[in-house]
This record gives sequence, C-alpha cells and structure tokens, in this order.
Amino acid sequence: MLAATAVSQSASDPLSGLELREVPVPTPAPGWSLVKVMASSLNMHDLWTLRGVGHPADRLPMILGCDAAGYDEHGAEVIVHPVLGDAEAGGGDVTLDPARALLSERHDGAFAEYLTVPTGNLVPKPSWLSFDEAACLPVAWGTAYRMLFTRARITAGDRVLVQGAGGGVASAAIKLAAAAGAVVYATSRSEGKRAEALTWGARAAVPTGERLPEKVDVVVETVGEATWGHSLRCLRPGGVVVVAGATSGTNPPADLGRVFYQQQSVLGSTGCTRAELVALLRMMEATGVRPVVDRVLPLAEIHKGFQLMIDGALTGKLVVHPHA
Repeated sequence: MLAATAVSQSASDPLSGLELREVPVPTPAPGWSLVKVMASSLNMHDLWTLRGVGHPADRLPMILGCDAAGYDEHGAEVIVHPVLGDAEAGGGDVTLDPARALLSERHDGAFAEYLTVPTGNLVPKPSWLSFDEAACLPVAWGTAYRMLFTRARITAGDRVLVQGAGGGVASAAIKLAAAAGAVVYATSRSEGKRAEALTWGARAAVPTGERLPEKVDVVVETVGEATWGHSLRCLRPGGVVVVAGATSGTNPPADLGRVFYQQQSVLGSTGCTRAELVALLRMMEATGVRPVVDRVLPLAEIHKGFQLMIDGALTGKLVVHPHA
C-alpha cells in the first residue's frame, strides 16, 4: 500500500524527510482492528514530527497522519479516536496517562491506505457525517471541544476569544463556542481569515494584537508567543486562558504580575477522550455545526498539502484521500 512516511527530520527543510513509499498492509495484533482509511486530515502535529519537535528521531521511519475515518474489517463506517493509552493510568482519563501517545507517535498513522488501531479506539461514524468531515474531527475538533467544555467549562453567554482564526483547532473552537451560545471574538493577521471567522459565528474578528470591544471570560490559545501577551490583556479578572498549542513558540514572557493580580487561570489541554469525541458528535448532530474543509488532496499530493500548511495558506482543514 502507499504511505506518507517520515524518514528524517529537519527544522529548516521539513519536507525533505517526507517520502511516499510502498509498504506492506499492516496485520492487526489481538484486540486491534484493521481500518481501510477513506479520509485523513493534516495537522500541525505532522509538521512538528518532520521538524523534529517532540518526536525522537529513533522512532523513524514512521507513517504520519493522526486522523482517520473509514471502514473496519466488518465493513462498518468508523472514526478513529487517535489517543492510544490506558485510561486507568490517567485516573480514568486517557489523555492524562503519562505513557499515552497520539497516532503516528509510536504507532504508524493514517496517511496510508490501511492502518491498525486498538478496537476500543473505533467510534461509529454517523450516517449524517461524510468521511471527509469525519476525518477533520478527532485531533482538531476533539481538542477544541475539550478546551471549551471540559477544561474552560464555557456556558451560554460567555465571552470567548479565539486566537489565530483559520487553523484547524481555531476554526473548530469558533464554531463550537458560537453553537453553544457564547459571544465569540477572533483574531488573525489575514483579512480573508477574519472574514471567514465572521461566517463561522464570530461576533467580531480583529487583526492580531488589536483591542477587543470588551474583556473576555475565556481565551482559546494555540498560537503561543505571538499572541500570549494579547491573550492575557484581553482577559477579565478571574478569567481563563486554555492552551493547547504554541505554533509560534513555547516561551513567551509569563507576565506573572498580571496573572496573580488579576487572578487569571492558565489551563493546559491536550487531545480528547473517546467519550469527548462521542459527545462532540452528539453536539454536532443537535446543532448542525460542521467542520471547515479548505480542500481535498490525494495522498500522492501530500507534499503540496504540507507546503500549504507551512505557508499559512489553509483556512480550516486539509483532507487527504489515501486511495486513488
């Protein structure tokens, strides 16, 4: 089968380590299932792997791709929950298992015609959801759902700022927060992405770093250094910043004086549980909210997809079709 494989890492030229290879179809271990991948989607995690961030070189070669939707060996339509781990080791939450791993970290991922995963990680795909839409959900939409509803615990009427409109998690957060009845503000350097954010339910979208019409209760932060100071300044006393990424850098000035004097909270968030993915599907069915798909590419054009992500040219998710 054809697979997009990370064979080396380079911070300056990440695509030099990405190869399309013919590899054997995997054989599932006991308790695992073989999934025919109908659609996958690109995530920043895939790019970080190629850049050598958070992924040891001794785990290469590795098939990339964290998201998958397709058919199990019985022909059932499924979505893959991509967090592999032991919920008991995390006190009932698999994302808190110290030994957890995201698909493509320790086990070959979804940029291939087939993959194997623990059978318990399969979630039935609803008939009202296409494979392309389903492939957008596990990482980006699952992350956004956990940030908003499990970690920040937003409720209707809350004011929510989403930094970096246009990214997969950010577009999901805007849509989900708006669907939950929150007042949503968004930022982006791109005028086009700000305009898109308004169509997704944001009340206002402003250039990155500009003043908001009001202070917010919650900030959804995935950008990092470039927006951190703005996130804290926009937050009301007692408000919450929930962080699930740092694409522009991980070490901004902490501004601890503001944090303690304004009694602000900073919460980390990573991925989602299987139960949260199921709850996300229920919310989507109830509200009609759907993922933003920028474009669809065949696996043979995966290099083009990565370059679009590197260039910041995507608005929403890029879906990959492994089968010709």
